[in-house]
Amino acid sequence: MDYNFSKMSQEQAENIASNWHYEGKYSFYDVDADEEDLAEFLDPKKREDSHYIVKEGEEEIGFFSFNDKGDSVDIGLGMKPELTGRGLGLGFFKVGLRFVISNYNPKEITLSVATFNDRAIKVYKKAGFESVETFMQDTNGSRFEFLKMKYECAK
Repeated sequence: MDYNFSKMSQEQAENIASNWHYEGKYSFYDVDADEEDLAEFLDPKKREDSHYIVKEGEEEIGFFSFNDKGDSVDIGLGMKPELTGRGLGLGFFKVGLRFVISNYNPKEITLSVATFNDRAIKVYKKAGFESVETFMQDTNGSRFEFLKMKYECAK
């Protein structure tokens, strides 16, 4: 698959927030599930240069966010709901890893994932991420357990 990255526009952010809704327990990842997350996602100043839309051809298939912390970059991502659960996650994720490594050159990449999200954790482990720790975080009107994971970049 040939993926292209471009800075996320306001229109793209609004489309994702309004139209990308996940099934069942994965609705936890709907951008509008948490008011604070939604406000940040829709604020162009807070998104600035950190959010990228990913297209395959003309189709928007997902997005990545990159929080550059110097030697480390923390990433977030979302895949278009109708593409999830179809075995496309690892390829999509690896393209994002290549992008962050080539554009940020970090020593390590980190991410946090809800511990119930076995599908995503499996993908991250296949891509070479290791579990670091679990922690509790208030989000979506409740308190949830997350797993912090990291990937050591080859230098």
